Amino acid sequence: MTMITPLSTASPAKVREPKARGLKARLAPIAACLLALMAPLATSGGAAYAEDAQRTITVSGRGEISVRPDIAYLETGVVTQAKTAVEALTANTQAMQAVFQGLKALNIEDRDIRTSQFSINAVHTRPERGEASRISGYQASNIVTLTLRDLDRIGEALDTLVTLGSNRLHGIRFQVEKPGPLLDAARADAVKDALRKAKIYVAAAGVVLGPIVSINESGGRMPSPVFARAMSMESTDVAVAPGEQTLSTGVTLVISIQ
Repeated sequence: MTMITPLSTASPAKVREPKARGLKARLAPIAACLLALMAPLATSGGAAYAEDAQRTITVSGRGEISVRPDIAYLETGVVTQAKTAVEALTANTQAMQAVFQGLKALNIEDRDIRTSQFSINAVHTRPERGEASRISGYQASNIVTLTLRDLDRIGEALDTLVTLGSNRLHGIRFQVEKPGPLLDAARADAVKDALRKAKIYVAAAGVVLGPIVSINESGGRMPSPVFARAMSMESTDVAVAPGEQTLSTGVTLVISIQ
């Protein structure tokens, strides 16, 4: 007789129960270690952040130094016009040679004389209606940049240039030759200005300044060059006033508050 053995009536969950209990037992120590490591962070994290946070005040200051320029740059030269390019260039060359000789007579050094523009251009007539423009002549232009280190001689230099044939003035630019030490003085004034403001603020707020955390320069500013307008030099009655120029800089201080 064939006998049939009945299947086990135990549920699947009960069959896997021993393995599940084993896995939990192995993970329990790991979980406990993780909790132990995280517990100090959870209990003291907020307090540590508050303790490390630093109160600061940010203040900007500015320093300025006004000085008289001590150097000037003069752009001047000769413009000639003739029927042919050769004639225009020849006339221009002769006039410029006289100008150069006059500059040497003024004791202007070669290093302070530099050709900044030279050109020869055709001159066209204004066309009538229905007609094309045509070349009526040629114009030669030779402009030099002069460095004048004695501002009291600017008028004398201009008079000499006009007398010798210079008929074009492109501009006069005044500058401070060595602004570095002056800007350093402005930087010191800028820091003093920022500290002065900071003391006013903290006194009004009832707190005390601590050490300076950082100093950032917001940029020094050189005075913009002043140019005379371009013009023909037909008169020797020249009056030039360099005046004063302002060099400035700014700083931003971040200061702790105690």
